Amino acid sequence: MWLIAGGSQGSLLGGSINQHHVDLGLAQEFLRQGEWYRMVTAGFLHFGLFHIGMNMLLLYQLGNLLEPILGRGKFILLYFGALLGGSAGAIITSPFGLTGGASGAVFGLMTGAAVVLSQRGINPMQTGLGATLVLNLVITFALPGISVGGHVGGALVGAGISWVMVNPNLNRSTPWLSWAAPAIAIVGAFFVANMTL
Repeated sequence: MWLIAGGSQGSLLGGSINQHHVDLGLAQEFLRQGEWYRMVTAGFLHFGLFHIGMNMLLLYQLGNLLEPILGRGKFILLYFGALLGGSAGAIITSPFGLTGGASGAVFGLMTGAAVVLSQRGINPMQTGLGATLVLNLVITFALPGISVGGHVGGALVGAGISWVMVNPNLNRSTPWLSWAAPAIAIVGAFFVANMTL
């Protein structure tokens, strides 16, 4: 998607917006026109090589950690739940900006991994994951042009879904909840975004 959207034409750090970004990116104006698919397609756009490079590096690392534990199906649902949570967060905090990127989903995977580690008795703050999460949160709030809502929304939804997926008490009593939680989060993200219109 990055190549299709002319990613190689942008600068290293981003800032270059083209017609593909406008056609697939997320903004409240487009949702008002009924273009709800943008809540998903925006997660596959990136503004610059650094933007996509960091997201794909973290996705690879977190995928190697989470997919063997959750299984492919639940991992994919976690990813899309966090992606849509990030889209809803972006609409809440910056409805008029053009938003794109997998960062919301990646933040959801980071907090999801922290939940999984905690469930297994490992303090995520004593691992490389804790430092990565803290550093990314500092960058989120310190640098301009970053979707705070997208990152925080994805992080909150990812943590919530993961907590349900790996909670042993819930999995014993209501195992279907680990499949239902991401579906509920996805529907909730669309509902929350709709409330801002």
